Amino acid sequence: MDYLREDIKRYFRKNDGLLSKTKKIILTQGIWATIVYRAGSWCHQNKSQIWPRIILPFLTVFKKMVEIMTGIDLPFTARIGKGLYIGHFGCIILGSKTVMGEYCNISNENTIGQAGRNGIQKTPVIGNRVYIAPGAKIFGGITIGDNVAIGANSVVTIDLPDNAVAVGIPAKIINFKGSQDFIVTNK
Repeated sequence: MDYLREDIKRYFRKNDGLLSKTKKIILTQGIWATIVYRAGSWCHQNKSQIWPRIILPFLTVFKKMVEIMTGIDLPFTARIGKGLYIGHFGCIILGSKTVMGEYCNISNENTIGQAGRNGIQKTPVIGNRVYIAPGAKIFGGITIGDNVAIGANSVVTIDLPDNAVAVGIPAKIINFKGSQDFIVTNK
């Protein structure tokens, strides 16, 4: 619940009233996908218990419905830290083994997936406070550091150190100003 609370908090401004918060929850597809992901992830992690085993099949069907309506696929097996923010819906796909840190932003048209050769497929490990701009693709057994900003339509197949700003196809580091201007945590 703490993770979900931090996720939802990222969508609100300090002066939002109850009506505004309720409206955002009802109308924001990123929140829908995140709620279903958090519930399914909890069930998946606790599937040795009876209730999660009973609930998981229903959540899987509900996840597929949310995925069809929003275009957002957050597999229950992905490990995503608290404070996830999905700014826009549409064509967001995470690999089933994705690892992502806290307070990350995912934009529309993002793919974070497996890649490799000779039958060895690996998935990226993404640090804390990473901003992934629209259209960015991140593939393979790479590590993305903390406070990284990845530019629109970039294709990232190399490790990125902390505070890097990477753009292009293939992505190249252009500076080390990081993601501070893009990540708002409401703390």
